[in-house]
Amino acid sequence: MSFDNEQLIRHLYKVAEDQGGIAFAECFSPEGVFTDMATGRVSRGYDELTKSLEPILETFPDMRRELNNVYVAGDTVIVELTLIATHKGPLPMPGGGVIPPTGIKTETPCCDVFQLKAGKVEVFNCYPEVVVTLAQLGVLSGLGTAVGGDDQGKLV
Repeated sequence: MSFDNEQLIRHLYKVAEDQGGIAFAECFSPEGVFTDMATGRVSRGYDELTKSLEPILETFPDMRRELNNVYVAGDTVIVELTLIATHKGPLPMPGGGVIPPTGIKTETPCCDVFQLKAGKVEVFNCYPEVVVTLAQLGVLSGLGTAVGGDDQGKLV
C-alpha cells in the first residue's frame, strides 16, 4: 500500500489506536526511531518499535488520538493532537514510585513531529504535555505546599 506523507501518519495513528504493534513498526524505516520526549524512552528498529506502545497501553488501555491540526512540509509532518484516555493501570513515575489506577479520564495536549524518507518514518518525536495529565490525575494538587505555599498553592 502506498501512502503520501499525511496519509502515512494518519495510518500510523490508526494502527496505534488498534494496538497493532507490528503494523505500527511497519510504518517505520529499518533505522526508524520513536522517542517519547516526556519519558526519554527511545525505541529503535523493528523489534523495539513493535513493543513501543505497550507501556502507555498498560496505563491507558483505551487511548485514542484526536488530531486537531496536521501540517505537512515535504518530508516533515507535525501534528497537534489530544490524547484521550482513562487511567486504568499503574503509572510509573520518574525516580521511582507508581500512581495507582484512578479511573480518571484524561485529555492531554500533544505535539508529534515526524521526519519521513521514501514513504517511511525515520524519526518520530512525541511531546505529550505530561504536566496536564498529572494535574488531571490530581498529582499536582499538593505542589503549592511542596514549594513553600499554602494548601491552595499560594506562596507564603
